[in-house]
Amino acid sequence: MFEKLRYLTAGESHGQALACVIDGIPSNLYLSAADIDKELSRRQKGYGRGGRMKIESDHAQILSGVRRGKTLGSPITLLIENKDWDNWCDVMSAELNDPKLKTQNSKLKAVTRPRPGHADLAGAIKYNTNDIRNILERSSARETAARVAAGATAKKFLSEFNIHVISYVVEIGGISGQQSAVSSQQNEKKLLSLFNKAEASPVRCPDKDIEKKMISKINNAIRKGDTLGGVFEVVVLGIPVGLGSYSQWDKKLDAKLAYALMSIQAIKGVEIGLGFEMSRRSGSDVMDEIYYRAQKRGSAEARKSSKLPNFRTSELYGFYRKTNNAGGIEGGMSNGMPIIIRAAMKPIPTLRTPLSSVDIISKKPFKAAYERSDVCAVPAASVIGEAVTAFAIADSFLSKFGGDSMEEVKRNYEGYLRQVRNF
Repeated sequence: MFEKLRYLTAGESHGQALACVIDGIPSNLYLSAADIDKELSRRQKGYGRGGRMKIESDHAQILSGVRRGKTLGSPITLLIENKDWDNWCDVMSAELNDPKLKTQNSKLKAVTRPRPGHADLAGAIKYNTNDIRNILERSSARETAARVAAGATAKKFLSEFNIHVISYVVEIGGISGQQSAVSSQQNEKKLLSLFNKAEASPVRCPDKDIEKKMISKINNAIRKGDTLGGVFEVVVLGIPVGLGSYSQWDKKLDAKLAYALMSIQAIKGVEIGLGFEMSRRSGSDVMDEIYYRAQKRGSAEARKSSKLPNFRTSELYGFYRKTNNAGGIEGGMSNGMPIIIRAAMKPIPTLRTPLSSVDIISKKPFKAAYERSDVCAVPAASVIGEAVTAFAIADSFLSKFGGDSMEEVKRNYEGYLRQVRNF
């Protein structure tokens, strides 16, 4: 699915650390641990998060692929230590008999009771284990910290081309507002304003009135011992025309983005642009009509456009659209409009209110035990959504423009922009 960029993550929720190896980033990109830590910090915030966030303070160590603040073109290795490891080193030790550890037999007791809504039962059957801890440690959403680190690297790359990935929450527990980029047909300046408001919100909602209702809904879920899901929206700004392709199924940009977002734990649905709403309307209501604005030679607009690092059909001249119901993608390719994606997250399946299940050893019914968990993680999921979206966009960008160094990629990109401007 991914052609030029790839990453692998490793590590368990309560293991020593999470690791991420990124391959394909060109040389001479300025990158620091601070660039990555900024995104890791954003992932840890949000009203309704659980006790784990009070323990961890994620920091990325760059182990390879960067020298003196610039990428080398070789694989980048990132490490994020788990501070909670100190409390779990006996349980999660890699050694059968580690003399340095004081094993607590009660803690080492196998987990045999699968929790509904988790990977527990299917994973135990698949990997043929009677200890569900072998499953839940890796299937945990803690793994997304490593993905956010990979996404932070992709974001830094895209920023060199004035491409930015933003997000905000549009719904929690059925409480929703009207801040969608599709329905309101926002321009890029207004979308950035929405994002800035979301950054200051504990639920990442740009609407203060809706924010209060969402927080009230979360508080009610806390009192009931329940959890809440929701919907977040990811927007890509400054995207050029022509990323992706219609030529093969696995080169389509919308398919790649849906794949990336659906890979996030607890995401159960993805739509682009109007998405499912398109099926409820007639074609004349949803197609984005095409217009053309001629450029005047010597005009202030023309002088301005010659200095821009990106070509935005919706803001300057040439072909443009007044609506963006397609969400910036037509025929599997970006069309120059902002890319707009929404993802639906199910409620966290770990509940303080017990759910029915069956012990895998005794086969007897029981009420699932509660482990420390979030009540609502939608705000954090939107940050993770930005990360995987940025990585998918960066991969498509490099697939089109190529280059082993940032200088080469920029030359290729600038040549393409001249072609687009003269089309």
